[in-house]
Amino acid sequence: MLAETGIPTKKDIIAVAPTDERFSKGPVVIVECFQEIPCDPCVDACRFNAITKPRDINDLPVVDFEKCNGCGICIKECPGLAIFVVDKAYSDTHAIVRIPHEFVPVPEAGQFVIGLDRAGEERGSFEVVKVLKGSFKNKTNVIWLKVPQELAMEIRAVKVNWSVE
Repeated sequence: MLAETGIPTKKDIIAVAPTDERFSKGPVVIVECFQEIPCDPCVDACRFNAITKPRDINDLPVVDFEKCNGCGICIKECPGLAIFVVDKAYSDTHAIVRIPHEFVPVPEAGQFVIGLDRAGEERGSFEVVKVLKGSFKNKTNVIWLKVPQELAMEIRAVKVNWSVE
């Protein structure tokens, strides 16, 4: 299905997700890179060696979830916008999902945006908790989005709608 639609299956997602036990410990990276291509900025970005490539630059990244502290430095370094940080320990009812964002307008903290799933389907209106602005060299912004726990592994993009409250 991934090759035909570009949308990973539930099985694909489960293969790259940490366990519930790891989610309970705090923020953790999710690398949704599913194509073997020559790319490894995420490996170089990780100061904790939590992301590796087993054999060569074409291999899929592998995350050691126990080494990952969820810092999110790797998010901005991924040219494919395929890295997210999920914090299911944020509260009993909500999680924080950190999402790469390269579109304008860039939302602001406190604003509500439309959360989109991997297929681009609208899943609701969610509060932006924080925005880490991109730099002059790397324009990728990182949006911290507060979402219900059950959508933490679903929301992967946002649509900014200035009239949403």
